[in-house]
Amino acid sequence: AGTTIQSWGVSSCTFNVTAVTLDTLVSNLTLNQTYQVDIPSAFIVDSNETSYAGTAYTFTATGPVSRLFSWGQATQGMRGLNNLVRYSSPTQVGGLGWSVIARTGANHGTYSSLAIKDDGTLWVWGNGGSGGLGLNATTSYSSPVQLGTDTNWGMVSKTYYGAVATKTDGTLWSWGYNENCGQLGQNSRANISSPTQIPGTTWSTDKAKLYGSRHSTWAIKTNGTLWSWGGNDSGILGQNNRTQYSSPVQVPGTTWDYISANEKAVIAIKTNGTMWSWGENTNGQLGHNSNVNYSSPVQIPGTTWSKVASGLQKFHLATRTDGTLWSWGYNAWGQLGQNQGPGNNNADYSSPIQIPGSTWNKVTAGRYNVHATKTDGTLWGWGSAADGALGIPSIGEAGRSSPTQLPGTEWTGDIADDRHGGFAIQVDQTP
Repeated sequence: AGTTIQSWGVSSCTFNVTAVTLDTLVSNLTLNQTYQVDIPSAFIVDSNETSYAGTAYTFTATGPVSRLFSWGQATQGMRGLNNLVRYSSPTQVGGLGWSVIARTGANHGTYSSLAIKDDGTLWVWGNGGSGGLGLNATTSYSSPVQLGTDTNWGMVSKTYYGAVATKTDGTLWSWGYNENCGQLGQNSRANISSPTQIPGTTWSTDKAKLYGSRHSTWAIKTNGTLWSWGGNDSGILGQNNRTQYSSPVQVPGTTWDYISANEKAVIAIKTNGTMWSWGENTNGQLGHNSNVNYSSPVQIPGTTWSKVASGLQKFHLATRTDGTLWSWGYNAWGQLGQNQGPGNNNADYSSPIQIPGSTWNKVTAGRYNVHATKTDGTLWGWGSAADGALGIPSIGEAGRSSPTQLPGTEWTGDIADDRHGGFAIQVDQTP
């Protein structure tokens, strides 16, 4: 009984001894709704002339299944695998439905991780020192623990022994270590062990618009304004000074779209595709073909920049809208992907240089390790492999100075590196 949503003819199906595959639906199904399939008599008959027919065959429509994988050093349980074992290949973290992995500036010694699920819940694990897990305690956990009961978390980024996160209502929250520079944006320098709101209600939930580094934080609002706070020794707050701020202050401009940083330098992209940088420039990491420092935004040549990632040790990578991937800055371990690494004439670059390929999608960077996905769902890594940081067991500790593929496909979800390893979400598209 009910409305017919699809009718198939005999020529519209293929089958073997265990499964029947029907043609494309003419109408979309609703997730989690149960449907009945009516099979007429003699529609499917096997070689023994047994007819597989009947009514009330049912199925429930399900969406893609996302699984979280981690690899690398597991100090204080930071890989979420309920142990302290180092893994040199991707290993699944418990549970399904993962959506967002916390952005990380590869901060020194934080040893913690955070992720959001499709249902809007926020999960934390690893080192709980200084209240960095937001659980109103300093306890450490080696497997994911839900933070509170809220189901409206939108985005999260790590800070130094802490985090900043947005909710879908546009509010911004922070917790953890705050003593040095007021990097939690609470107009104080007191540590906070549970999520506390930063003033304002129009903060963006886009992953590209929130970033926490060791002692500084940046966030973009829905109106395109960029705000910064915390430490400012290298002018990385973009205020044309070296003053520390313990609450958000605006960086000039109103069309900011993407933000990334490490401890000393910032890279940001505007909605018109221009890319800008400021901060320390000792290894050319600002991309200006020089070693001049800047305490306010200065444009890097080009107008088709799309995404950007920052490595802890003074290097950056960025994609363009045509799918090309570029890198610049420090290159001691081949992290720039130019087939130049230890013992192979490694060289720093003070302006962007292209990495081979034209179908790059997402990119992330740790200390000396880099990972990126392509539009075909493959995952690639290069740079230092110390502590299994690349997730490629066959290469040992030597690392790679050009992109090397990790096992598997369907790496179409979020990715994130830290100084000791990384995370990636694999999305099974089979309904």
